[in-house]
Amino acid sequence: MSEAEAGRPTGPTIFDKILDGSIPSKFIHEDDKCVAFMDVAPQAPVHFLVIPRKRIAMIEEAEDGDAELLGHLLLAAKKVAKEQGLAKGYRMIINNGVEGAQSVYHLHVHVMGGRMMSWPPG
Repeated sequence: MSEAEAGRPTGPTIFDKILDGSIPSKFIHEDDKCVAFMDVAPQAPVHFLVIPRKRIAMIEEAEDGDAELLGHLLLAAKKVAKEQGLAKGYRMIINNGVEGAQSVYHLHVHVMGGRMMSWPPG
């Protein structure tokens, strides 16, 4: 087991339950490869998540064959950011593992905007 997997929960994630409909969610984007929805604990005026329908626990576990899907997630995030009025800019974040502050082990892209972001983050 890698260090990033230490303390990693098993079983269905909250995102699996959102995807199967057992937890209701309003999608702001939906296609055959991914969905997007607003974050339940926003850290910016606009904060949404883009998740693949295919469960990849973390970016560290993505494989070469996932390249098209990973690119699709970023393009979907760009599209939704535009629809959400983030013309002045936004930040995309993928947390990976314990020290990367990953809390849900289903790959997801955070997109935050609507305010000036600071650097360095975290």
